[in-house]
Amino acid sequence: MLLATPLLLLATALAPATVQAATSPPSYTNPLRPTIPSGGVVENCADPNVLRGRGDEAGTWYMYCTSDPLNDARTSSGALDFRRLPILRSRDLVHWTFAGEALPARPSWASATAKLWAPDVVWSSTYDRYYMTYAVTDTVDAVSGQPGCAVDPAIAVAVATRPTGPWRTMATPLVPPRRTGAGCSFASTIDPDVLGGAIGRTGTIYYGGFRDGLQARPITLSATAMRTTGTETRVSIGHRYEGANVVHRGTWYYLTASSGQCCNGAMSGYGVFVGRSQSPYGPFLDRDGVSLLAARTGGSPMLVMNGNRWIGPGHSSLFRDRGGQWWVAYHAVDRAQPFFAGRTGFTRRPPMLDPVDWVAGWPVVRTGRGPSQTRLPGPAAQAGQHSAYRPNPAPLDVPGAAPAGYSDTFDGTALAKRWSWVRKPAASTYAVKNGQLRVDTDPGQLYVGQNTAPVLTEPAPTGDFVAQTTVHLDVPGTGCCFGATQAGLIVYGSDDSYVKLTHAAAGETRVTSLAVELPVVPAGYPHYGSTTAGPPGATTRLRIVRRTVGGVPLYRAYTSRDGVSWVRGGSWSDSALTGPLRLGLVAMGGAGHTARFDELRVWRLR
Repeated sequence: MLLATPLLLLATALAPATVQAATSPPSYTNPLRPTIPSGGVVENCADPNVLRGRGDEAGTWYMYCTSDPLNDARTSSGALDFRRLPILRSRDLVHWTFAGEALPARPSWASATAKLWAPDVVWSSTYDRYYMTYAVTDTVDAVSGQPGCAVDPAIAVAVATRPTGPWRTMATPLVPPRRTGAGCSFASTIDPDVLGGAIGRTGTIYYGGFRDGLQARPITLSATAMRTTGTETRVSIGHRYEGANVVHRGTWYYLTASSGQCCNGAMSGYGVFVGRSQSPYGPFLDRDGVSLLAARTGGSPMLVMNGNRWIGPGHSSLFRDRGGQWWVAYHAVDRAQPFFAGRTGFTRRPPMLDPVDWVAGWPVVRTGRGPSQTRLPGPAAQAGQHSAYRPNPAPLDVPGAAPAGYSDTFDGTALAKRWSWVRKPAASTYAVKNGQLRVDTDPGQLYVGQNTAPVLTEPAPTGDFVAQTTVHLDVPGTGCCFGATQAGLIVYGSDDSYVKLTHAAAGETRVTSLAVELPVVPAGYPHYGSTTAGPPGATTRLRIVRRTVGGVPLYRAYTSRDGVSWVRGGSWSDSALTGPLRLGLVAMGGAGHTARFDELRVWRLR
């Protein structure tokens, strides 16, 4: 069933090795550790954006970060030392140096407590200027028109003749707060991205987030400003994506965007997904032809967790090095040190770098291996260089033999004796008939301190395995809102220790969600996290692979709409989920709907 997986196309899709230049770029290990001239290193650079300088700056690369502390250093008052849009500088894309803050102050139209997020910088060949767009999280009442509202974000622009400034901020927002309803109801006007690293006088800007989706709009430059022209075009559904980054390759425009929780400490489930279009204004479709505008939301994984040290990778910045190899800068979370010292709950996001391969026309980080934690050949930062990086495809998780006594196709009229319920529901709410198990969705939850949902389980095999089900969930294909209604597969240790993969409703979107709950965590740490895989369908096949790596069990998601083409999602590492385990099915999170399961199939991992 995995024959359509793009990773198998690598043997023919990858280009031959490039002859290496005499001067080899240096190697690197994540995370990047930029130095600070006054002492110390940069340990946090959220939402990084990478740009190569032009003119006399052509040999220097720059990275721009969200306003945050650089590390755990404190001010004289004992508070974390926030920096306003930090700038990092490098000659080799491996060794970086803190080059200062972009702005001396917030824009005049920003509130006194506004945060400045996600800068994006583009160079204009027409004006030989650098244009920085960034998000301002809270605007003054005169701009938003809503007194006392602290969530009325806007997009700002600053212009400079050099990549490090000085920057001159426009006196008014490029994109003002956008209403979605009465009162303090505003869209997520955040995370700007101008198409391309270099443009002339016109271009396209993308912005937006979970509230009201991603938008695209034409822009025009002058020597001192950037202006929007034309109208907005929505390019993604709401409640799913943020952090857009669009690149042009061949005849295609690739929209990459982040989904999930960016900042949930050691349970951050962020990931980067992609769709493509032959127009910069979409519609953008994923590898399976599903639109990012669809309620059963499209998006093919480009960068997701692999179960190693790094979790929640996201907010990507794609670029090509001087030898033509594609790379991505992004932030991630170290599961062992997820928070700033003394600030449990404030997630630290170090800067990361990894190569991007194009497999059958689609970008994927390290041919599916995800974030790296070992030394790799670095990028070609200077003309005449070529990176020594070579693709090394990720191994596939292939089902092997099926052990007796675990699979069930729900023939007959009753559940087999090996099945049992945790919190058995009313007999009228489930039935076995015509080769299916019908279960009415329950309003209960399976969440920290809210364990009320029924769970149907059977014993799981020992060791590594593959478990799969096919579910038909009758939540309408469009519309809002259905709470957290979901149905799918679970690997169950207890109510507080499990991994589940479900087709879930979330606002106006439908997603596949790989979630994990841990029974014991340090004080103040979250117990629950989730990440997304491929798009669901009216019928969705869900597969959890349990594979032990270095003595630690990893649980990886695979999803499919047709049973032929499978999407490989992220992995949770869960050493707390130990035997005796059970496999099960859930249908919960909202009453009034029905889930039908065709089977539960179990294999050994080949």
